[in-house]
Amino acid sequence: MTTTFIEENNNYVMRLEGRLDTSASSQAEREMQVLYNCAGHDIILDCSGLEYISSSGLRIFLAVLKNANKNKSKVTITGMNDDLRQVFDEIGFTNLFHFE
Repeated sequence: MTTTFIEENNNYVMRLEGRLDTSASSQAEREMQVLYNCAGHDIILDCSGLEYISSSGLRIFLAVLKNANKNKSKVTITGMNDDLRQVFDEIGFTNLFHFE
């Protein structure tokens, strides 16, 4: 699992690559905490390189969303493949996040 953080067009962008499974979630969560201080910035989670997400990874996405909501920021998920999108549909996350 690899994460890359950049600031682009006044947005915080986190690119995720690989498998966000239980073994990778602790490190990914630490790396994604930079998104928690997003006041004044919207967040883009670029999932174009994400192959798999476990319940631990889903919990991280929810934590990012919760902090963004507190800061009145928007979270958009981009590049999600059909398999991951189906997981988000089945658990109701498509109603929580914006997708592009």
